[in-house]
Order: sequence, then C-alpha cells, then structure tokens
Amino acid sequence: MKWIIQKSSLSGNIAIPPSKSHTIRAFLIASLAEGTSLIRRPLIKGDGGSALRAAEGLGSVVEFTDNGVRITGIGDDFNRGSGSLDLGNSGTGTNLFASAAALGSRGRRFDGDDSLRSRPFRVLLDALSSLGAFYELEVPGRDLPFFIKGPLKGGTVSVNGISSQFVSSLLLSCPLIKDGNTEINVFNLHEKPYVELTLWWLDKQGIKYNKAPDLSKFSIPGNQRYSSFDISVPSDFSSATFAATAAAIAGGDVTLTGLDFSDPQGDKGIFDIIKLAGAEVDIREDGVTVSGAELSGREIDLNSMPDALPALSVLACASRGVTRIVNVKQARIKETDRIAVMCRELSKMGADISEEEDGLVVRESRLRGAVVNGCYDHRVVMALALAGMIAEGETVIETAEAADVTYPGFVDDFRKIGADIRTEN
Repeated sequence: MKWIIQKSSLSGNIAIPPSKSHTIRAFLIASLAEGTSLIRRPLIKGDGGSALRAAEGLGSVVEFTDNGVRITGIGDDFNRGSGSLDLGNSGTGTNLFASAAALGSRGRRFDGDDSLRSRPFRVLLDALSSLGAFYELEVPGRDLPFFIKGPLKGGTVSVNGISSQFVSSLLLSCPLIKDGNTEINVFNLHEKPYVELTLWWLDKQGIKYNKAPDLSKFSIPGNQRYSSFDISVPSDFSSATFAATAAAIAGGDVTLTGLDFSDPQGDKGIFDIIKLAGAEVDIREDGVTVSGAELSGREIDLNSMPDALPALSVLACASRGVTRIVNVKQARIKETDRIAVMCRELSKMGADISEEEDGLVVRESRLRGAVVNGCYDHRVVMALALAGMIAEGETVIETAEAADVTYPGFVDDFRKIGADIRTEN
C-alpha cells in the first residue's frame, strides 16, 4: 500500500489508540495466570494481534467481548498449547513470549515475517540458556526462526540491556520458575522506562522481587503465581508522539485525548521535548493540546524513548539551527536500523541530515515531496507521513501498510484533523 500526502494544516481533536506495550504484557500475564482475565480496549491488530495468537499458542483460551478480550490462563501447566508460535512483526512479543515458552519442558518453534527475522534475539536466548533452557537456530547466522525448550531453573544470569525487552522478558517469567530463585544482573541498560513499566505490572500482580536502585540487579523468588485481573489498556504515548509532533510542526491547535499522565509509559516525555523546542503544550484532565510555534533545535537524549526518533527527526527538519539526537544506538536494532533509514529517506526529501553512531544530526531544512520507502517499519512510515505534511509538493510513502502494527487508524484519525492523505493499493 502507498500513502499519498500533500502539505497540510492540522487542527482539531484526536483520540490516541491503546498502548502496544501494555497490551502485550497484559496478554502474556493473562495467559500465564490462574483464572479468567478481562482486558478492555486492547490493541487487537498488528503487534497486539500477534501477541494474542501467541497467548493461544501457550494454551490459554481467548474469547472476544464487546469491549475487549477475555483470556483464561494456563496457570502452572506450561506444556499446553501449540509447538509453533508465529509473532508476525512483533519483536516485543517474540522476546516476552520466548521466556514464557521456556518455562515448560515442551519444545516450541518461534518465527515471524521477514522484518522480524532480521532482528536480534540471541542475547535473550543465551540468557535463557544459562538458566537451563536449550535453544537452536534454524538458519545459521540468523536469530529467527529459533527452537526453544525448558524448563527454566533458578540461578544467576547476566543480560545485556541494549534492548529493555530482554530484561523485561526475564522479569516476567522468572517469578514462575518452579525450581529455585533467580538473580538477574543487567549491564548496558537502555530504555529504562520500559523496564519500569514491566515492574509496574509485577507490582499490580503482587510479585515479590528485590531490585538495585539503578535496575542493574534483581533478585526474584521462584514458584510465584499470576492472578486473573480486569484492566482497561491505557492509551499509547508512543503513538501520541506522532500527533504531538505533527501539531508542533503543522498545527494550529490539536488536542490529544485519552492520555493518562500518571501512567508509567516513558514516551510521555515527548511533551517535554516538543515544549522545550518551542511548541505550546497545555495538559488538562480532558486532554493535552499542542499548538504549533517557531521551533528551535537542541540536543535531545533519546535513550529512554528510542521509538520517538523517527518523528523527532522530522521535528528537527522544521526547527531553526541544529538538532542533535543522541544516546540512542539501540534504534539501530528495531524493526529497521531507524537511524540509517530516517537519514536516507529524509535526504530524499531534501533534509540536511547525517548519521552518528548513536543518533542523528539534523539542520533546519525545507522539505520537498518525494517517493520514499517506509521499509515495513510502522514508526518510519508514520514519521514520513509527518514529513509529507510539511513538504512542498506530493509525497508518496511505500510499504505504508506497516502502520497497522501499532496504529491501524492513523489515516482516518489524521484526515479528521486536516491531513491531506489518501491511500493507494
């Protein structure tokens, strides 16, 4: 699918979709819990749908309701379900469900689409191996597809935190290990708020653990249990990044509704970033309104919220002076190498942009329409759409269907606030 976009002026209200990060954790915990959980307003399509199929693959029973999903978990019977789990495009789902699959003695094969097959999982697999799991890569030199078999046993494990998903995966499954306690040593931790989000879920479940203040060490008693729960999935600050950034660069006033600023999602920091750049941000109980203004470049440390890099590289093009996006090397191991891809695709539109090892340097640029490629990366596709909204002429974005991974309503939502965007198969 292609998106064809013309320069646009935005104003109005936009309801932010449910959180991918919360949805996947909710589906995983519900699938491992005793009893039946109700997850209201989850992300059903894209990565959420992949995680829901993985929950069924573990052996849980899934029923759709009028406002969500009901999941009856497997309790401590870790050998139920299917021998094969296909996670589509979901790196988060693959990482989180891999440890859960290794709780039992049944072997399971994990696979996904071509994009997922290019992503790294061996850091987690090696960590699981040190806790008693066996894994095998199907294709030498490629981390997916892989076969994994438990059961996990308590012990001491060290894990590279270059992706917070590796750490979160261990934190979610180690409490359920039947044989022994676990000590997790974390080095090179990135994306700290996502680990804190995982701990928020453990706290809600009453899971016992001890942690170092800097999250470099965790001690987790084994033989614990998850309980059924009823929750409404919060709106996604990662998805809100695109509406907030669009308002800052192409807006009159755009109000984003459904966001809860008490939620632990780290990407709510987007509002601090765009405010420091010069946009007007008004946070109220019924929503947050962002108004466009003259923007200025600055240094932006994105270590805690790497998913914002694609959108903020477009914001940088619309900002006076120089913007440096730094300390976000892990953006290179997402659905694509987002540093390289955003540099290449925005260059096609006339951006004065260059790569650094851990980020981007962007100078104020007058963008022009061009044919660009989203590389099947949902956040790249949506960021390039923002670029098209401030570019002169027509912008055509290829592989635009990837946006459905986290924001299936993007086109409709943005049309409602004035975006000149149409689709073409």
